[in-house]
Amino acid sequence: MRVTGAVGVVTGGASGIGEGVVRMLTENGGRAAVLDLPVSRGAELCAELGDSAEFFPLDITDPAQVAGTVDKVAQRFGRIDVLVNSAGISPAARVVARDGTLYPLERFRQGVEVNLLGAFDVLRNVTGVMARNEPGEDGERGLVVNIGSIAAFEGQVGQASYAASKGGIVAMTLPLARDLASHGVRVMCVCPGTIDTPMVRAASEEIRDYLRDANVFPKRLGRAGDIANVVRTCMETTYLNGDVIRVDAAVRMAPR
Repeated sequence: MRVTGAVGVVTGGASGIGEGVVRMLTENGGRAAVLDLPVSRGAELCAELGDSAEFFPLDITDPAQVAGTVDKVAQRFGRIDVLVNSAGISPAARVVARDGTLYPLERFRQGVEVNLLGAFDVLRNVTGVMARNEPGEDGERGLVVNIGSIAAFEGQVGQASYAASKGGIVAMTLPLARDLASHGVRVMCVCPGTIDTPMVRAASEEIRDYLRDANVFPKRLGRAGDIANVVRTCMETTYLNGDVIRVDAAVRMAPR
């Protein structure tokens, strides 16, 4: 699949990794549907990018909104070639806090609903559209790239919900690829390390320095463009399917 002429749907596309993917698509001749919360800067981003991007406000935990938004995207662009599921939250908390307070079950559920269930709901609706595409090289009709996390493998203290949800993203990669193979749709998972995103920038300088120094090489935080480049490789290499790719400067996270 070539980026030029491709139509991409990017959840969480208004900032961070999602924005990096949107910029990669539009800068290389593709078009992007930016799916993000109404309060995000999605409209501002798309105004900057011009006709190559359009903002579709969406709460991915609402199944009716998801179905309706995907239908609007399909009508607007006529097809969907690639989906990048980048929307995510990290509701950090210990299971039992120092004062004895228990991790609120609703907070745990929220992480799973956004990061895992929301991603799957968008995926199932988008791949239904992809299955109607005319096949290209190797019979390909579409590609899904789910953004996981190295927390799926080395979740730290306080990351139970985040690690569980991203672990689900990782675990369903191969069965989804097998499930969708008959429709010519590939499924990949990209697991970033510590990326310089608004979520990381919200941390203290001390924590950011620690995260940077934990990387083996290079000794810097990852950039959204690093992940976008891997997404582009997934698009252009049809033999990549059902795989999980870590993009993490060789870091293996400590417990805390």
